[in-house]
Amino acid sequence: MLVDTFGREVTDIRISITKRCNFSCVYCHDEGLGPVLRPGQSHPEEMSVDEVERLVRLAREFGIRSVKYTGGEPLVRSDFEEIVSRTVLHVPDVSVTTNGSLLAQRAEGLRNAGLKRVNVSVDSLDPGAFQAIRGGALAPVLRGIDAALEVGLTPVKLNLVVFQRTLPYIPELIAFIRRREGLRLQLIQFMPELVGARDWSVDIDAVKRGLDAQADQVLIREMHHRRVYLFNGAEVEVVDPVANPEFCMNCHRIRVTHKGELKGCLNRNDDLIPTRGLSDDDLRVAFRNVVARRVPYYGAYVRDYPRRTGMRAPLIQIDPLR
Repeated sequence: MLVDTFGREVTDIRISITKRCNFSCVYCHDEGLGPVLRPGQSHPEEMSVDEVERLVRLAREFGIRSVKYTGGEPLVRSDFEEIVSRTVLHVPDVSVTTNGSLLAQRAEGLRNAGLKRVNVSVDSLDPGAFQAIRGGALAPVLRGIDAALEVGLTPVKLNLVVFQRTLPYIPELIAFIRRREGLRLQLIQFMPELVGARDWSVDIDAVKRGLDAQADQVLIREMHHRRVYLFNGAEVEVVDPVANPEFCMNCHRIRVTHKGELKGCLNRNDDLIPTRGLSDDDLRVAFRNVVARRVPYYGAYVRDYPRRTGMRAPLIQIDPLR
């Protein structure tokens, strides 16, 4: 088991397998590797299937028990099914975060390869607003969600990034997951320290306070001490890392970039450890080193991050009859 100097066990790993994407979200903090029209082979910058499997195999030696694949958009890689099938040989709990646009035609194959769950990014159920925010069409995403539910890639978590433009769509997304068994909603705090556009920010504590007041029940997850709100059984989880030391002190995750670099935190790039060309023994040392370099709170490395006051309460009204 890998344990950092602050006593946090590392049990999960998130692996980016590409920076390419077929969407162009307004809040994306990556420059990408150019437009993508359809799935294809890996880009030369990206790890091969063999490289990904080796990382997973050695991570398992340290007690890593879950793997989540991210991008970019992971499904732009035509070999993603092979990546999943090789991963489950070492770590059975494998999931993916996707924009969902390519999911409908691949959900069954991914489930057969061993994928367990999917997160799908959905910032609005209004096609025009969705297009404006995410730079892609909503209809294929909804078909992907349906396909994921049908083949049992559940729970299907819908990710909504909370900022000024998406705030009005939260009640409709909550109503949507309440009508469909197998869906959950994650409200993810906008990260202005990565993107800029600080005037887009929303007071996430006020959002949480509004949910507190209307939920049937509030639970606390061990991971990051995230709050989970229940509305007639439907789960709404808030992911709020910005200026939140408690979130960081309950983080059990490390990351891998599409180039195979280990990193201790999504929000830092000053701790990257390249792994390409390393022997297995040297890669084991790299795993130990990236965990040893973890800091207790990434916000200490961010200047002028927004204060959390909880005083500006946004108008979120959740209709209990919807």
